[in-house]
Amino acid sequence: MSPAIQMTEVGKRFGKTIALDRVSLSVPRGSVCALLGANGAGKSTAIRILLGLERPDTGSTEVLGMSSRTHSLEIRRRVGYVSDQPPLYEWMTVQEIGWFASAFYPTGYEQSYLQLVRKFDLPLAGRIRNLSRGMRAKVALSLSMAHEPELLILDEPTSGLDPLVRREFLESMVDVAVQGRTVLLSSHQVSEVERVADIVVVLLNGKIACVERLEDLKSDTVEVAFCLADETVIPPSLPGTELAHVQSCHEHVFMVRNSDRAAIRSVCESAGVAALQIRQPSLEDVLLAMLREYRRSPVKERLVVSEGR
Repeated sequence: MSPAIQMTEVGKRFGKTIALDRVSLSVPRGSVCALLGANGAGKSTAIRILLGLERPDTGSTEVLGMSSRTHSLEIRRRVGYVSDQPPLYEWMTVQEIGWFASAFYPTGYEQSYLQLVRKFDLPLAGRIRNLSRGMRAKVALSLSMAHEPELLILDEPTSGLDPLVRREFLESMVDVAVQGRTVLLSSHQVSEVERVADIVVVLLNGKIACVERLEDLKSDTVEVAFCLADETVIPPSLPGTELAHVQSCHEHVFMVRNSDRAAIRSVCESAGVAALQIRQPSLEDVLLAMLREYRRSPVKERLVVSEGR
């Protein structure tokens, strides 16, 4: 079976700005894939290209086995899409907008939509313009899920929502994946994404920095912190793959993959470092370390790439 999403050497420029630089990515069906990165990293551009709303300058993309270039309308019919500012008709009620959208989908859409809005405790008679941002997000999610899409694409859908609504929103994505469907989720809420993602993709300035199963990324990564005599002393070379190194005066923090804690301790003890600490970082810790490393050394093209095992 073909992957839900396939991007091959995709490049996109806007004037002199490189939005995507030779991006290749494969997302298997039935997974929740989190697309992470700072503002301007290329996340929204990648999503728009997948949906056929933008044309890449180079490379190709496929969604559900269909070319984004030649089958964009069919892709948008079969995919559910929610943006951070979903376009909703303000003058309609919650019930009316579901009735209106049902004209574009097969029989049963409206009934499925009504079941979803009841699940989200939305007022059927409430006007869209009078709804809170959280309620509007739930309306958008209901509209995108009512036709039971094989793929759900969410571009910063929880931005500005309160923590409880955000958590409910994200945890509903697990239910989608359990049903064998796929979710591509772009979000800044790293700690919340960590609760639901199977696969993590990190974009840094248009480049893929990491494609990894979340459980592997976390279990294989350690944060190593220690102090040296002064800031001029060169730190020891640690075993494993260095993702990032942040120095503050005589203090050093490393993010290391595929290493052994005993081997790290042995190297550090031999180098005479002080106040050694080794811990397992959160996804947010790893992402922030990657961002700091990229800003320190932007010419480094890839920090760690692993096709999801």
